[in-house]
Amino acid sequence: MRLIPPSRSRLLVTTGLALLLAGAVAGCKTTRSSDVTGSVGTARTMTNEADARQAVEAWGERYRANPRDPEAAVRYAQGLRGIGQRAQAAAVLEQASIHNPKNRMVLGAYGRALADVGSFAQALDVLSRAHTPDQPDWRILSVQGAVLDQMGRHEEARRYYASALRLAPGEPSVLSNLGLSYALTKDLKQAEQVLRQAGARGSADPRVRQNLALVIGLQGRFAEAEQIARADLPADEAAANVAYLQQMIAAHQQKSAPANAMASRS
Repeated sequence: MRLIPPSRSRLLVTTGLALLLAGAVAGCKTTRSSDVTGSVGTARTMTNEADARQAVEAWGERYRANPRDPEAAVRYAQGLRGIGQRAQAAAVLEQASIHNPKNRMVLGAYGRALADVGSFAQALDVLSRAHTPDQPDWRILSVQGAVLDQMGRHEEARRYYASALRLAPGEPSVLSNLGLSYALTKDLKQAEQVLRQAGARGSADPRVRQNLALVIGLQGRFAEAEQIARADLPADEAAANVAYLQQMIAAHQQKSAPANAMASRS
């Protein structure tokens, strides 16, 4: 089932939220790509499309001059992701991984890019080579968990999040992914608890609060969801997010009403 939010709304700040909506609200299976709240490698997160386009131009030129340069490849690919060119980003990083087969920054970025385009099994294989048991990287562990969640292997995913949290206690990005994992299995109370813990950290990304707002909205507490959303979004966009949630949940409840009615008669 395909869900298309209003154009003016920034609902679904992460693709994990799209998965959450598809799984917890509509009951549909999705193969959309992974976009976890944690980062992989050393390249900084692109904050907006203009930032990403600038990276594509600057790092793309450097990459074309030397395709073997691992930093250029990773940063160029990150810029491509930022403008929605995810398949191209994966292609760039595939070549970079061939030229730099043991570079963990490249492998981490490539694994994430593979997840972006739905190649989950291959992503897990690449990510497993981006760190080692004796030198684990909590960021990679979190991405591995997110990929497993997208494959429906939720219990296994949570073991990866637990490992990541042992290395980075209280890390908001890992907690956010863990919260979404619970939401994907419709354990919204547990999801809310974990996301509140993530949001309480001063270093939490605004996307964490949007995840929390979504989970609260899925429980029918729309006013509270909108209040949390207002912390990061303009009032009209926050209201649009919640209104969209209301529409989807109402549609889902209406769809399931006949089945519920039949059950009550038996």
